[in-house]
Amino acid sequence: MKINGNELRTGNIVEYQGRLMRAAKVHIVQMGNWRSFLQVELRDIRDGTKLNERIRPADTIERVQLDEKQYQFLYKEGAQYTFMDNETYDQISVEEDLIGEPAVFLQEGMQVSVQSYEEKPISVTIPGTVIMRIEEADPVTKGQTASSSYKPAKLENGVRVMVPPHIEAGTRIVVNTTDNSYVERAKD
Repeated sequence: MKINGNELRTGNIVEYQGRLMRAAKVHIVQMGNWRSFLQVELRDIRDGTKLNERIRPADTIERVQLDEKQYQFLYKEGAQYTFMDNETYDQISVEEDLIGEPAVFLQEGMQVSVQSYEEKPISVTIPGTVIMRIEEADPVTKGQTASSSYKPAKLENGVRVMVPPHIEAGTRIVVNTTDNSYVERAKD
């Protein structure tokens, strides 16, 4: 689908110079009497290379429509993650870099969203929050209960997170997968 340059937004997937690119940053620049333009940082989806371009509002760009489907995480083998289509039971394997840092939160049977272009997976989105168990938690320091202080704790997957003083080892908590932060104690 063709769009005008001024319709380009951060996160859009576009086909630019024959390559599939994600708009990482989009800034509108207006300089005095000159015509405005967009300063766009594009990142190649396949190899991660970065390209800075000036795009005029009148330029037309090919915006790519991605197919999005729900998959179930099965297992990890090396740097390959295997998922199963919930409808057809077909299995696909993707590289770890398509998932990114949240890959450490993948759990067997977890439902994820896989975006693909021309039947080839481009990115994997995991849920915004997951329930994890605390393996280790530092003891509470006396006198710090008056202020809102946090203490370091280690999750079952090895990720370190800051938790409130009342959380102890063995407690199940809800963790935000985008910034590895404590959300709340899990309701059992």
